Amino acid sequence: MSEWAAKRFWDKAEVSEAGAGFQVTLDARPLRTPFKSALILPTRAMARAVAGEWGAQGEQVDPLSMPVTRSANSAIDKVAPQHAAVAAMLAGYAETDLLCHRAGTPEGLVQRQTKGWDPVLDWAARIYHAPLIPTEGVLPVGQPEDSLTIYGNAVSELRPFSLTGFHDLVTLSGSLILALAVHKGQITVQEAWSLSRIDESWQIEQWGKDDEATEFAARKKDEFFHAARFLKLSDGA
Repeated sequence: MSEWAAKRFWDKAEVSEAGAGFQVTLDARPLRTPFKSALILPTRAMARAVAGEWGAQGEQVDPLSMPVTRSANSAIDKVAPQHAAVAAMLAGYAETDLLCHRAGTPEGLVQRQTKGWDPVLDWAARIYHAPLIPTEGVLPVGQPEDSLTIYGNAVSELRPFSLTGFHDLVTLSGSLILALAVHKGQITVQEAWSLSRIDESWQIEQWGKDDEATEFAARKKDEFFHAARFLKLSDGA
């Protein structure tokens, strides 16, 4: 039996203003989320991206080819109703941030982590006046309460659409600090991805590639780059 797929039922996907935001219409019918909420987007750039995804569909609709639409749906249906809880969960990454947990050996990996991660931690400490303490190993170390409060406030200030993209940057990298650095334009998304993969890259250099792990990493990278794009679209870029 062949799998069912929704068929295209519209000719034009267009952008129009909707109050303080923007909407996408399919032959003048506004899009709605899976929970039947109005799909009101915060920026024209995001609305154009959503319209582009719908306009590019063939005879059958492929939801996997519409990542901006899916993230926008999540922002409205999932993130907005529990904004405080999502923000608190992400802020909690400051307590065990990837950049703070260092290897003790081998020396080559230690140096690579120090060279890559220290500048980003130093930047965050300077900009936010919120230092975090690096430690050796995976066991948590007590971080300054003032710093945790500051980072918590910074995350809670993000609006639902921005928080949606920010969420994936944090969870896919394991680092609140890397996500903040991308959001603030301190580093590129490619730099952040590479910094988040220092340990994995080292292991590959020592032992070679594993096909399954490589495929999994490629999917994570695509999701990470999409998250950065969605965050920029949320800000109008």
